Amino acid sequence: MELSIINIGNSKGIRLSKTILEKYNIQDKIELILEKGFIVLKPKAEPRKNWEKAFQEMHKNGDDQLLIDDVFDDENFEEWN
Repeated sequence: MELSIINIGNSKGIRLSKTILEKYNIQDKIELILEKGFIVLKPKAEPRKNWEKAFQEMHKNGDDQLLIDDVFDDENFEEWN
């Protein structure tokens, strides 16, 4: 695919079509990677974005309780000594 370089203020840039943005799930940011003779553009992944807000909401709703005990009745901790 060939793209034209366009003026953006005092800088230059490229314009990506809506189709490309949607296909590669590009939202607000991209990651630019410089490799031997190549420039690679990747969607900026933020896998834990908004987790803090979601956890606060879970706590407010009481959904942050353990599903199973983290210590079982028959566990013997003496073997760790």
